[in-house]
Amino acid sequence: MLRIHFTEADLRRVRVVAADPLWETVLGVQQLAAKRHAAAVFAAWRQRARNHIREQYLVEPVRLVHRLAPEGVGYFPDFLTPPEAEHGLTAGLTTLMATPHHQIAAQLTLLTQQPGTNRSVLAFAARGRAGLSDIASALQVVYTQLIRPDWTDVDASVQAECALRAHALRTGGVHGLLHSLRPTMHWNPPTLSAAYPEDRDLHLAGRGIRLAPSHFCWRHPVALADPTLPQTLVYPVDHRQADHPHSDTPHHHALSALLGATRAQVLAATARAATTTELAHHLQISPASVSAHAGALRQARLLTSTRHGSRIIHLLTPLGAALVHGELPADICVNPQERTLPDHS
Repeated sequence: MLRIHFTEADLRRVRVVAADPLWETVLGVQQLAAKRHAAAVFAAWRQRARNHIREQYLVEPVRLVHRLAPEGVGYFPDFLTPPEAEHGLTAGLTTLMATPHHQIAAQLTLLTQQPGTNRSVLAFAARGRAGLSDIASALQVVYTQLIRPDWTDVDASVQAECALRAHALRTGGVHGLLHSLRPTMHWNPPTLSAAYPEDRDLHLAGRGIRLAPSHFCWRHPVALADPTLPQTLVYPVDHRQADHPHSDTPHHHALSALLGATRAQVLAATARAATTTELAHHLQISPASVSAHAGALRQARLLTSTRHGSRIIHLLTPLGAALVHGELPADICVNPQERTLPDHS
């Protein structure tokens, strides 16, 4: 069991962050290697990825990442997933490359103390900057070749989760947000607890915490091993509820003419996550009418609908946002995570 202890200062420093490319890469490789705990929801992706590894001769970078973050061990080095990666792959890899040597050596030594791990990873610490460069390059290759092609689905599932938490925060404050994490986690103030591979207490001591929903995280949350670092808790999204849209059609300026006035209003009103009841009250139409319009918009991949208890929460997809705002957002046109690894020569 993991128990995270909050102070009043920590409650003011809780953030929910978007999909993180380094966490998704590391956890994706673990899902790729999973045997006993392989998740059926990733079966199609796993098969595509394995075929691509054979076709593109990617065995070595995938093997390197798996040696550093072996599936089933319960520990991998914290330096692989710096918090700066929430700003994109380049930012994360730049921070990884700047990791002090003593941290790398200590974390890799701790890794080799886990049963079933390979002591050869210690060579990366001995090689200093060159060793880090090899690690960063392997992470970039695995992300680019295996994770990025499915990033639309990854991002959509995490966005749906973030919408649920944003709605819980608006309606119930930070306590409502933390309560809404059930059944994955349980909030019994001042402690957030979750099933975990080891019995552990984590005291935030005023630093706050980043809550990072993850597409490839599975079964239980993952916390950083070093309690002195700024804390991140990665936890699995609910794949049973997420609707994964694909943003692949052009926008249209004449929204009302295209969709009809009421349906266009429903779409625009979901720019912020809202329940069926909230939309009905805001637009002065019946909940049944909202549900009918939302169903049509969902089929067109313009919004997602996610069940949270007895409520259905609706939110624009990137494609829906493009239609509402009359332009394709820059983060769809050019993904900042697709930039090349920074030059550290």
